Amino acid sequence: MTPALLAIACLLTVTVGYVGVCAVSPFGDCRRCRGMGHALKTDRKGRIKRGKDCRRCHATGKRIRIGRWLYNRWARIYRAGTDTPGPRGSR
Repeated sequence: MTPALLAIACLLTVTVGYVGVCAVSPFGDCRRCRGMGHALKTDRKGRIKRGKDCRRCHATGKRIRIGRWLYNRWARIYRAGTDTPGPRGSR
């Protein structure tokens, strides 16, 4: 196998794998709070306490994956641009 063909096969495998992950699990852990939904802080004695809610994920701990976000955007634009006729007799 030539190096170019091998590179194409690897990229295709990674792409198909990521599409599968986005289809099966569209949400991943928030990168800012690492899926906890809040920050951790310590008090003056050094004990760990719950901090403020994460503003990025709104305290859910989840975020939508980039591939799923792109698919949702594409599907919304496609549906808005497609002229689907309604049932007969309705206005």
